[in-house]
Amino acid sequence: MRAVVQRVSKARVSIGNRVVGEIGKGLLVLLAAAHGDGPDQVRWMAEKLPGLRIFPDGEGKMNLSLVQVGGKMLVVSQFTLYGDCRKGKRPSFAGSAPGDVAVRLYEEFIEAVKSKGIHVEQGEFGEMMDVELINDGPVTLIVDSP
Repeated sequence: MRAVVQRVSKARVSIGNRVVGEIGKGLLVLLAAAHGDGPDQVRWMAEKLPGLRIFPDGEGKMNLSLVQVGGKMLVVSQFTLYGDCRKGKRPSFAGSAPGDVAVRLYEEFIEAVKSKGIHVEQGEFGEMMDVELINDGPVTLIVDSP
């Protein structure tokens, strides 16, 4: 799995004029599954992301996790994270998991994070979405599961 993780002061995802997910302080997670991903990658990612120490402590150092600051998570599916642009001008998405597999892993990730007591909002898998955010810092990380 691959995630682009952004520390945000607020973020929201909309479909048309309808807001489907919105958070204040927390993490915006753009999430993609690759061929071969399964429960092990979901568990690893659901453990890793809430525990990332990327929020500032009292001295302004990145020492606190999402859990420690009481933040929320907004998760948006984004298969294009596995777009391969090395050849030609049009990305290849051959590395992305098939839709039926990806949606299952996306939903399992969300449930695994919720089971840790974290408030999770989400986009709608497979839909064209508008994502708005205020990146705090800015802090943006790319996280790949083993």
